[in-house]
Amino acid sequence: MLSRSFFKSGHTPTLFSSFLYFDLSFMVWVILGPLGVAISKTLHLDAGQKGLMVAVPVLSGAILRLIAGVMVDHIGPKRTGLIGQVIVMAGLGLAWFLGINNYNQVLMLGVVLGVAGASFAVALPLASRWYPPEHQGLALGIAGAGNSGTALAALFAPGLAQTFGWTNVIGLAVLPLAVAFVVYLIFAKDAPNRPPPKPLSEYLGVLRTADAWWLMLLYGVTFGGFVGLSSSLTIYFNSEYGLSAVTAGFFTAACVFAGSFIRPVGGALADRFGGVRTLTVVYMLAAVGLTLASFEAANPYVALAVLMFSMMALGAGNGAVFQLAPQRFGKEIGVVTGLVGMTGGIGGFYLAASLGWAKQATGSYQPGLLAFAGLALLALACLTGVKARWRQTWGARAAGAQLRL
Repeated sequence: MLSRSFFKSGHTPTLFSSFLYFDLSFMVWVILGPLGVAISKTLHLDAGQKGLMVAVPVLSGAILRLIAGVMVDHIGPKRTGLIGQVIVMAGLGLAWFLGINNYNQVLMLGVVLGVAGASFAVALPLASRWYPPEHQGLALGIAGAGNSGTALAALFAPGLAQTFGWTNVIGLAVLPLAVAFVVYLIFAKDAPNRPPPKPLSEYLGVLRTADAWWLMLLYGVTFGGFVGLSSSLTIYFNSEYGLSAVTAGFFTAACVFAGSFIRPVGGALADRFGGVRTLTVVYMLAAVGLTLASFEAANPYVALAVLMFSMMALGAGNGAVFQLAPQRFGKEIGVVTGLVGMTGGIGGFYLAASLGWAKQATGSYQPGLLAFAGLALLALACLTGVKARWRQTWGARAAGAQLRL
């Protein structure tokens, strides 16, 4: 996958900086999930409240991705990323210093953490503009593997909370973010071919294009499933199988690592076989995995295997969608990444919240998981309906550039 032409065609320091910024931002974006067991004990939360608590940062990040995407195209990805990182570090530091004493304050912190989730709309365009079409899937797969930051939260946050208290974990999270900020400041560079800024009103013109909406739907399922499960699995394994917060965090981390590090593979497969073909397989596998996961396994290790399978399918799909997006919207990749990322976050909010609501209403997570499996099949049907038109029209727009759909 990592050929000599790949390294020659882009800017490796920027690609690494994008990955690290994205990785550690995602770590803090979903940190309320791994801390959810400790927070719920302190604040006496029910299943519905826990579901909303982990869903609020996802929804906030979804909305803020659109703003970040417009800023990327208007002032450049590097400056946008620097601004976002400062806001997140300041918000975490203030929350730790003042303390978090009730549920409403937790939700307010979740809104601030959404800024970290918006890093998606910055890191991917920053990397994308350095690479030609034939390497978009792999480049954005590597940058997008920063999804693995959610695994770091699952691995370390529960244990640190036991040792130092969960409020102090909020403050400790600033330290790795500061390292990523310095690396980003020194090594990240805007690509020389960045389009000139346009009036703000023109950026949302892509919403008049049906292809943008289709890509938003496709990513709403793949990334929505990934981040919704990432935010919820620590609570799921704790409540359904009685695992300790630390052990549940390890199980969650395994699922997240599986889904994160398959993302570059999904992008590379899309580069080779086409994003449409790759996504067709992905949605079928995701629907099967989520359906199996809905029938609660008697053994937690069987549940872990099924959920890892599901996360791998969704992670590969994340890479495949972003093999397609730059080929259709190369000049508007910032705002399109923001829009597509926004719907991904909305999908994650829906899944995380619906799992909590399903548990609260029925005593089972099954209805929420089955509904999302149905959404995967809906995405598959929509992709099947538009793929012929895409292959006809995208090639004409490319004016001779090498495309693989």
